[in-house]
Amino acid sequence: MYAEILRTTGSYLDAEVEIFERMITVREVGKNTVLLQKGDIARSIYCLLEGAVRQYDVIPDAGHNVINLHIAGEWFLNYESLIAQRPSTVFIDTFADSRILEITLDAVHYLTGRSLAFLQLNKVLEGALSRMQFFDQSMTPVEKYRSILENRPGLIQAFPLKTISSFLKVTPETLSRVRNAAARGAIS
Repeated sequence: MYAEILRTTGSYLDAEVEIFERMITVREVGKNTVLLQKGDIARSIYCLLEGAVRQYDVIPDAGHNVINLHIAGEWFLNYESLIAQRPSTVFIDTFADSRILEITLDAVHYLTGRSLAFLQLNKVLEGALSRMQFFDQSMTPVEKYRSILENRPGLIQAFPLKTISSFLKVTPETLSRVRNAAARGAIS
């Protein structure tokens, strides 16, 4: 049933898929459900089957500083907390009612002990790390928005502009100007 999700990370035998399916949990969670509390240690990797998830920190008097946004079909985790097994510096919560596949770190260790094919799950970790480094300060607001449109257009439908602007590290006004320029064809 979840073979397609596992196979987004690599190539697996049917027997390996069966073992994976026994080790996962699929959860239906409501909007605003906290999956990882700031200060807790991450112990799971997730794949979002339906819904929307955000990773953020709370800045006093400023609101949310969005670190990452996730839509259906994407894997997500708190990389630093999971790898170093230290307290998370961010929250992860559901932005909408969601269905989530969860696999614990202990389950990942068990799977890799059963078959080295499960080392391919490292692609999930690599993806999380590359996304964290993606929006550095060298990209202009136009380049950031263009990247969203080209690589993750579902974010535009799943999240309000204020959330997306926080994720892109631009003001809502700047994002609005960039969107208007894109609508007029001034940027491509």
